[in-house]
Amino acid sequence: MGAGSGPAADPGSVPGSGTSGSRSGSGPGSGSRPVASRGRSVIGRIRPRSVVSGLALLLAVLVLGVVALGLGDYPLTPAEVLRALLGGGDPLDRTVVVEWRLARVLAAVLLGGLLAVSGAVFQTVTRNPLASPDILGLSNGAFTGMLLTTVLFSASWPLLSAGAVAGGLLTAAAIWALAARGGVQGFRLIVVGIGVAAILASANTWMLLEVELDTAMFASAWGAGSLNGVTAAPLAGALACAAPLLLLLAALGPRLRQLELGDDVAAASGARPAATRSLALLLAVVLASIATAVIGPVAFIALAAPQIARRIARAPSLSLTLSALLGALLLLASDVIAQHLLPVTLPVGVVTVSVGGVYLVVTLIQEIRRRA
Repeated sequence: MGAGSGPAADPGSVPGSGTSGSRSGSGPGSGSRPVASRGRSVIGRIRPRSVVSGLALLLAVLVLGVVALGLGDYPLTPAEVLRALLGGGDPLDRTVVVEWRLARVLAAVLLGGLLAVSGAVFQTVTRNPLASPDILGLSNGAFTGMLLTTVLFSASWPLLSAGAVAGGLLTAAAIWALAARGGVQGFRLIVVGIGVAAILASANTWMLLEVELDTAMFASAWGAGSLNGVTAAPLAGALACAAPLLLLLAALGPRLRQLELGDDVAAASGARPAATRSLALLLAVVLASIATAVIGPVAFIALAAPQIARRIARAPSLSLTLSALLGALLLLASDVIAQHLLPVTLPVGVVTVSVGGVYLVVTLIQEIRRRA
């Protein structure tokens, strides 16, 4: 069910999901040598279109970020926003931009990027464009962990965040254990994840009905996926936790690229395919759980951003950098729509679910037609 892709073609990229990648792992033989030869000829080559796409996405994020900082009941022009960011302009402008709005915009950019990177790793390892933390139920697991922490401890924000991360990790372990019989396969992992997600969603609904009203209202708002009330402290904590994980993923990139040559070739070159996949998935789960701990289970950013970024760059593989930039742009744009372009203000998760549902339907139709 993977979208067609080939070997990695630019630094910061990891292999895309595709049936051709699966065939390359079938073992030594005539089918594997052309793939290996193709991989050696393009690994490390910088694709100009990927560079241009990355710069264009970065510019779009910066421009939209400046626009978002100027929107609200106290509107500001882009020039006034830039002056406030540089420490000039009116003191009230600086207060509105730096103290009231900046944390929200940075949260959308940084956490949208984390979700997209997590989705790119999931889709790479499973070779399936439908694999993502929200589809597999990890976001529901993080919500369950947060609810249990709230009910049992009435916890502070750091402990709630720890509960959300623990819930995501335990859910991932359960899915892995249920799907690992006879070797983990992308399709089996997704089916098991969907089943676990449904069970956790039911459990979450039951807990919300049983807890006190104030707790249920707080948990429901967080569970919808929202940037409301995000402050600098949890955002800084999330960034501090995510930074070393992103560095580990960058270091793991060459091994993931080796997997594109097939498990036999990768093992012969010292990549240790099983260990590489397990470590990559663990890092992706933690990244998604960190983002979920701050803004709640925002759906479809991790699912859609990597594949859309690959299509924009027309790259044969999923790039972590391009995925992160597009994830940041999607979450920031969704938040602008949720806050300012609708008749009523909504949580950002409502907008991402609405847009992501359309994307999911289109992707399923394409996959059915491709396999027909």
